[in-house]
Amino acid sequence: MSRSEWSAHGWELIHQDPQPPALHMALDQVLADEVAAGRRAPTLRIWEWASPAVVIGRFQSLRNEVDLDGARRHGIEVVRRISGGGAMFIEPGNTITYSIYAPLGLVEGLSFQESYALMDAWVIEALRELGIEAWYQPLNDIASAAGKIGGAAQMRHAGAVLHHVTMAYDIDAAKMLDVLRIGREKLSDKGTASAAKRVDPLRSQTGLPREAVIQRMIDTFRRLHGLRDGALTPDELARARELAANKFHKQEWTAEVP
Repeated sequence: MSRSEWSAHGWELIHQDPQPPALHMALDQVLADEVAAGRRAPTLRIWEWASPAVVIGRFQSLRNEVDLDGARRHGIEVVRRISGGGAMFIEPGNTITYSIYAPLGLVEGLSFQESYALMDAWVIEALRELGIEAWYQPLNDIASAAGKIGGAAQMRHAGAVLHHVTMAYDIDAAKMLDVLRIGREKLSDKGTASAAKRVDPLRSQTGLPREAVIQRMIDTFRRLHGLRDGALTPDELARARELAANKFHKQEWTAEVP
C-alpha cells in the first residue's frame, strides 16, 4: 500500500474548553481509536489545560522522573500518557499542546524519524511565519537557535498514528526544577538560569500572545492541508471521562513503572 497524502484526508479541528490532565490522556486514546475505526475524520486537537501537570511517557519511571513531594507542594498532578517519550512540564497559560490523529496510511513505509519530521513540518512552517528560524531536531524535538521549543511523542495505535507535541510558550524554570528530576540532573552544574536557555519559550521569541501563536498554527494547517471546525461528540467525551476515571486517574497506571 502506498502512503497517502495529507490532502487525501478531510481534517477536522477540535479546540475546546480547558480539560483536566487525566481527561486529556483519555481523549488521546479515545480519538486515536475513533480515527482507527473510521468513525472520526483525521483530527488536529489543540489542547487547553484546566490545571498544571507533569505528563510522563508510557515507559518512564515515575520516581526517576518526578519529585512527587515537589509536585504536591505546587499542586501539580502527575499523569502517564499512552505514548513514549519524555516528561512534559505543563502550566496552562505557559504551554501549547496539540495532537494529530491520522490513519496509518499517512506514515506508511516511513521510519519513526521520517514520520516525526512529516508530522512536525506544518508547525515548523507556522513558527517560521512568526519569525522563528525553527527546525526539526531528530528524534523528537522542535528547536531554534535560541534553544529547544518543544518535544513530540508518537505511537502507532491500532490502525492510527497518534502524534502529539508540547511547546513552551513561557516557563517557570525554578518550579520545573522543583518537580522534574531529569531537569535537575541536566542543569545542576549550570544553575537554574540555564533552564530557560535549554527551553526557549515562544513568548520571548515572538512577543505575541499565546492565542496569536495558536491561531497562526491553525491557519497554517488549514492553508497547507485543509481543516474544518469540529467538536468532540457526546459519546467520545463520555467514553473519555470513563477512561480517565478508571485508568488515567488510577495510581496503578501512573506508577506502573515505579
